[in-house]
Amino acid sequence: MSNGLKAPSANDVFPKCPSGIRGLDEVTFGGLPKGRPTLIAGGPGSGKTLMSMEFLIRGSTNYGEPGVFMDFEETAEELAQNVASLGFDLNALVAKKKVLVDFVRVERSEIEETGEYDLEGLFVRLNHAIDTVGAKRVVLDTIESLFAGFGNEAILRAELRRLFRWLKDKGVTAIITAERGESSLTRYGLEEYVSDCVILLDHRVQNQISTRRLRVVKYRGSLHGTNEYPFLIDEKGISILPITSLTLDYETSTKRVSSGIQRLDAMLEGKGFYCGSTVLVSGTAGTGKTSIAASFANATCQKDQRCLYFAFEEAPNQIIRNMKSIGIDLEPQLKKGLLKFQAIRPTFYGLETHLVQMQKLIDEFKPAAVIVDPITNLINAGDESEVKSMLIRIIDYLKTKQITALFTNLTHIDSLESTESEVSSIMDTWILLRDIELGGERNRGIYILKSRGMAHSNQIREFLITSKGVDIIDVYTGPAGVLTGSARLTQENKDKAEEDSRKEEITKLQRNLETKRKLMEAQISALQAEFAANEEEIKQLIAKEKQRQNTAAENRKEMGRIRKEDSS
Repeated sequence: MSNGLKAPSANDVFPKCPSGIRGLDEVTFGGLPKGRPTLIAGGPGSGKTLMSMEFLIRGSTNYGEPGVFMDFEETAEELAQNVASLGFDLNALVAKKKVLVDFVRVERSEIEETGEYDLEGLFVRLNHAIDTVGAKRVVLDTIESLFAGFGNEAILRAELRRLFRWLKDKGVTAIITAERGESSLTRYGLEEYVSDCVILLDHRVQNQISTRRLRVVKYRGSLHGTNEYPFLIDEKGISILPITSLTLDYETSTKRVSSGIQRLDAMLEGKGFYCGSTVLVSGTAGTGKTSIAASFANATCQKDQRCLYFAFEEAPNQIIRNMKSIGIDLEPQLKKGLLKFQAIRPTFYGLETHLVQMQKLIDEFKPAAVIVDPITNLINAGDESEVKSMLIRIIDYLKTKQITALFTNLTHIDSLESTESEVSSIMDTWILLRDIELGGERNRGIYILKSRGMAHSNQIREFLITSKGVDIIDVYTGPAGVLTGSARLTQENKDKAEEDSRKEEITKLQRNLETKRKLMEAQISALQAEFAANEEEIKQLIAKEKQRQNTAAENRKEMGRIRKEDSS
């Protein structure tokens, strides 16, 4: 079986009892084995009692299944106080006979081992408790206390098997908690073999940071997730985040969302980011990564959509103050409830706890956009491989929710086009900010390394942070390379002066040409007038000559008539 969660097939018809614990039913594909015992093992402080109690309380409140909690270490009052911090009113459930809490004190001196010794008294007491409230769920916490007085291993094993068989025969869905052993899963090394489902809880500390994890060691007759899953205990109970096993089958969208920067949208086909995509903004310190993140958050909220901002470096008030200086006022969005900040130092939790907290806040706030600023600070809470694993899981989770996410990342001058956690390959859009040092000053540049699914701009632009917000302008590119800042302004002024000079020269040439044209036209007019005069004179001469010839001809005819020429 692979480590990833896979939807159960039609053949997986094993009857299950939903636990009601957030995430656990997803890991177990429906819940714990119904009518069978489940073993929860773990060290001190791993959360065994709290998980068992939540299973019982969720059953009575959400599924109408009363329960019995038999404890061998804590009294009912102590248990009620402990679970009150999780928002559970155990005393009220006990008063309504939805839950029965039975504290059984086991004294070693009171246990007499003989060949006929058994747990018959416990079964009678437990059976009475089950019948009293009509229990469908039972918790025994913890089994070591029950068998603390046993020294004979044969009797111990026999009674353990009989206890688990009795619970099965009773038809209740049971949880038995056990302390983790040194060389085996449990102290006696037998409980895990007679249990139908075994869940291991682990509370480990690495680099002075604690993290709780859950793993389903076995589950007879059913598919189940086999990874280690982080879980969180907070004021609302236990939350398990099984996103290590999400598959790449989430939906994609063709809708676009604005970055909040008009020119940046223009570089992205004029439409902005894809809805539900992931965006990485990386750059050296002071290049404006947070300014881009704030612009995106403001644009999201202006559309009456929610934005959740995870800040790992600056306090919310500091971000709001700084953004006001560049014309981005986030305070109104915060007051409207459209913008929510979650600011905490990365070292306060372990990476897995951060992951669970982020998932929890996303589920509660239901944002359209999420910002994580910056991801590089998470390196302080784990190594690069752990950070990459955590980010991949949160990215997959956001994609399943169709939430557009923007991450900022601090890079170094010698490795601009790389990230410490190497997550750039899983990002849909990667925007790089860089310092351009020229002429004794440093200016900001911006370009898009990649943006999947669109014909994005491949040009480097100058990135300006002004009192009116963020702006992107064209850089000057010429024989001397890319110019920004005052060098660009100087070159632009020089180019303008040269252009003005060329325009003036062209105007002068045009005036000279116009003068010549008019002179030519005048000369043509004079020649045309002279030609017309000469033409008229010649026409008159031709007419006179024709008249002379006609007169001479008439004279010859008259002379011939007078001389009596031949009549022919």
